[in-house]
Amino acid sequence: MTAPQTHFAPEGVGIVHRQYLTWTEALPLESGATLSPVTLAFETYGELNPARSNAILLLHALSGDAHAAGRHSPNDRKPGWWDAMVGPGRPFDTDRYFVICSNVIGGCQGSTGPSSRNPYTGRPFGARFPVITIGDMVRAQTRLIDALGITRLLAVAGGSMGGFQALEWATAYPERVGGSILLATSARSSPQTIAWNSIGRRAIMSDPRWRGGDYYGSEPPCDGLAVARMIGHVTYLSEPSLETKFGRRLQRGDEFAFSLEQEFAVESYLEYQGESFNTRFDANSYLYITKAMDYWDLPARYGSLDAAMARVQGPTLLLSFSSDWLYPTGESRAIADALARQGRPVEHLDLPSGAGHDAFLIDVDLQRPIITEFLDDLARDLV
Repeated sequence: MTAPQTHFAPEGVGIVHRQYLTWTEALPLESGATLSPVTLAFETYGELNPARSNAILLLHALSGDAHAAGRHSPNDRKPGWWDAMVGPGRPFDTDRYFVICSNVIGGCQGSTGPSSRNPYTGRPFGARFPVITIGDMVRAQTRLIDALGITRLLAVAGGSMGGFQALEWATAYPERVGGSILLATSARSSPQTIAWNSIGRRAIMSDPRWRGGDYYGSEPPCDGLAVARMIGHVTYLSEPSLETKFGRRLQRGDEFAFSLEQEFAVESYLEYQGESFNTRFDANSYLYITKAMDYWDLPARYGSLDAAMARVQGPTLLLSFSSDWLYPTGESRAIADALARQGRPVEHLDLPSGAGHDAFLIDVDLQRPIITEFLDDLARDLV
């Protein structure tokens, strides 16, 4: 397969295009079920070198997708979710690296998921879509990497659920990973994370418009998905960031209305987050992806975290953020300590930030020199 060409612009990678690959061969899932056919939506930035040794796989978080950088049209209001990090002269330098990002299976932005057509019924899967895991997501990604003719990735990189996938790559396919960049992540979903995800799923499934997952062609469960997003979004922030952005500011005037209507600015902000999420995300995908996150438990799979980290072959960079209470610093430190005990090259930095879990997407200035140096070292070692 010829590496797709990308238009470059001074402000980044410029205009990019979503691509698709489909496999008719059944994908075996950890549940024992299979999925066929399987389509992955993906984007690429930069060019694959003749040795096919400069590829980096970016792995997205829960609400992300394949659109990591650039714009699909000049009129796009926002670029991709990690645009500030991808492009000429940026850490994921497209003058040097061939950068790939795919939408996970179970997603709703082009990859096979609950909204896809069930080949046996001709209708969307809905809740008949098989339950998936992080391992299943990565197993599908290996097909994409194979199709691109890449034997070994220079690096895998991701934050939050993207970090789960990067860890899965580094432990399940260690011979195919040169190095790993793990941001604001964990080797297992904690009971607190599972609890938040469970509340979000309950909100969706309690919406009468969910209809057992068969809402396609009808009004979707907008209220349930909005509440799920509002709950989730609070966990991505921090108390200092909420205080700084909103405090106790009222939306209108400076007097209480003494009503049950929304009055505080933070309420309006969360309402906006819920409404905007409905325009780009599928409620069933939210159910399936959060369930996959809940199942994530690398130490349980291999017997211990040390046993899991003993499988890692390349160097690892871990970045945590001081105000992240969803995946706090201790989660990254545990991974780093286990890697060190196994004699694996590892660097862990806890970066100061008041942005909470979203810091890995927001505080890019802190991360740029660190990630740039890590990738420089990987590329130098390869040469």
